[in-house]
Amino acid sequence: MDERDFELLSALEKTRNITRAANLLYVSQSALSKRISAIEQELDIMLMLRSRQGVHFTPEGELVVARTKEAANQLKLLRETLDTRRNYVCGTLNAGISVNYALYQFPAVLADYRRQYPHVNTHITTDHSRKLYDQLLAGTIDIAVIRGEYPWNGQRTLLTCEKICAICNQEDAGKPLNDLSYIGRKTDVAFEREINQWLHENNLHPEPNGIHVDSITTCVEMVTRGVGWSIVPEICLENFNGHMEPLYFLSGEPFVRSTYLMYTDTILSLPQVEAFIKVAKDHCI
Repeated sequence: MDERDFELLSALEKTRNITRAANLLYVSQSALSKRISAIEQELDIMLMLRSRQGVHFTPEGELVVARTKEAANQLKLLRETLDTRRNYVCGTLNAGISVNYALYQFPAVLADYRRQYPHVNTHITTDHSRKLYDQLLAGTIDIAVIRGEYPWNGQRTLLTCEKICAICNQEDAGKPLNDLSYIGRKTDVAFEREINQWLHENNLHPEPNGIHVDSITTCVEMVTRGVGWSIVPEICLENFNGHMEPLYFLSGEPFVRSTYLMYTDTILSLPQVEAFIKVAKDHCI
C-alpha cells in the first residue's frame, strides 16, 4: 500500500460509492475495483461489501481505513515539519573532542555553536586523541578534534599549532632541570615519543620513581607549587604565572603540537557538520 491507496480508501469512506469515488479520484471504475482487490489480497482480508446501496466496510476494513488515516496524517505532519526545518540547521552532531582541547578551548566553540544553531542535537565525546581517531575510522563519530599526527584520507583542517614548553615555578627558574623533579603525565604514545626524544637530546634523565599524574591541570598546579618541572603544551598555560620556555629539537625545529578537525568528505554534506566546522574555524582566527 502507498499514499494513493490511503487517498482511495478515504474517498470510498467519504462517498460510500465506487463510481463516485472513481470520479473523485479521476480514475476509471474498473481501475479502482482492481486496486481494491489488490489491497484485499495484500492484507488477506475483505475490505468491504458491495451492494446497490453502495459499499459497506467490514470490521477489518474499518480498521484499515482508521489506520491509513493515521498514516496519512503522520506523513502530512512529517512533510510540514521537514518544510519548516529547511529554514534552519538541525539534526544531530556526533563529535569527538580531544581532552585538552575540550578542557581549554572547546567550551567557547560549543557555546557559540549552540547560540547560532540551537536546533541541533549535540552529542559530544571527550577522550584521548588515539581513541577518537579509532572511533572516527569506525564511523561511530562524525567529526573529531584530534591532537597530533595521524594518517587520514579524509578532510583535515588545522585548528592550532601550539608551542610545547618546559615549565617550572619562578623560584626554580634558571636551575638545572636535572636538579628538579620531573613531573610526567599520561598522554598519547606519539607525543610521549617526542617528549622522550627531546629529553634524550638534552641529556635529561628523569628518575624512574618520579612523579606521574593523569591530568594536565594537576601537572601545572604541581609545578606552580614548586613540586618540580614538566613539559606541557601552550594550550594549558594561559593562567600560568611561572617560568615557561618554548622547546626546540637539536635540528632547530620547534617542538609543536598540532590540533586538527578531521572528517570524511561524505559527512560534510550534513548541514550541522558544515556549520560546526565553520564555527570551529572562526575561533582559530
